[in-house]
Amino acid sequence: MAQISLDKIFKRYGAVQTIHGVDLDIGDGEFVAFVGPSGCGKSTMLRMIAGLEEISGGRLTIGDKLVNDIEPKGRDVAMVFQDYALYPHMTVAQNIGFGLKMRGEAPATIAEKVAEAARILQLEELLDRRPGQLSGGQRQRVAMGRAIVRKPKVFLFDEPLSNLDAKLRVEMRTQIKRLHRMLRTTTIYVTHDQVEAMTLADRVVVLRKGEIIQHGKPLDLYERPNCRFVAEFIGSPQMNILSGRAVSSDRGATVEFDGGAITLPRLDAPSGAAIEIGLRPEHLQPCPKDQADFIVDVDVLEELGSDTLAICFLNGRELTVRIPAEESRNTGTRLPLRFDRKHLHLFDSASGARLDFAA
Repeated sequence: MAQISLDKIFKRYGAVQTIHGVDLDIGDGEFVAFVGPSGCGKSTMLRMIAGLEEISGGRLTIGDKLVNDIEPKGRDVAMVFQDYALYPHMTVAQNIGFGLKMRGEAPATIAEKVAEAARILQLEELLDRRPGQLSGGQRQRVAMGRAIVRKPKVFLFDEPLSNLDAKLRVEMRTQIKRLHRMLRTTTIYVTHDQVEAMTLADRVVVLRKGEIIQHGKPLDLYERPNCRFVAEFIGSPQMNILSGRAVSSDRGATVEFDGGAITLPRLDAPSGAAIEIGLRPEHLQPCPKDQADFIVDVDVLEELGSDTLAICFLNGRELTVRIPAEESRNTGTRLPLRFDRKHLHLFDSASGARLDFAA
């Protein structure tokens, strides 16, 4: 079994603490993605799990074994790096089988395991080539093959697709998804790309400044972020944020903002409180003027084929709206918009925390 448990893990470099008492349990066979901005600690966390960084405090267990002081080779994990780390003078087959050779396995066993990994990753016709003769996607598959043949308890991926172009990234996401479905090996995947995290992971862990801000199923984070930071980080294009304030009355509450107002049956915020209104681009819909929540000025249309991104302004505040391509062709300079209250997000301006309300 390969459950992973982080119990109050922290990391300190001299007087500077970069990871702050992280608690996290990862189930056997689960695919978990660590996401967050540069410097949030996601790669440091991965390297501590791998044994490449010393743990300053707390307990890290893999299975039922405490591994804080165990060398990387004794943790039974395999890591796939961003830069592939292939030996240029070796063939694909030799690169995949190198770790097995170092462990002293028989040549026949190595050949069998290399052939099986090559079949899984569709590398059979490339086994005699060297890394310099491969594309970026092929080299990354070789690096994955080198991890697969070891049959580790845990796969660790450190931004493995960041060096690939957009088309190859999509192809490799599919490969990694299939690989996990086939092998069901516990996997931790570090990325700065929230689209990768959303499409690949069973669970997404959002980090900021060495702390876990929220974790859960990808759609849970998308539909109910617990703070403005997560709301803006999850989702593409980024969530629109408007500034407003709460006004209470006997009939409920109103959130007023520059350009409109939203009336709600209930809002857990005092009258006069500063509030931020979150509206995703895909949840804003063009409508007749008399049905609009507000009207924006269209600045730029980015046609993507199936839909269009309209970059607009509401009293000087920039908003992005995702609209069907056929509707964008009739878009003028003024665009009436409405939104479904069930897709509304409200946050306390001071703390950034999500506010509870009834729509």
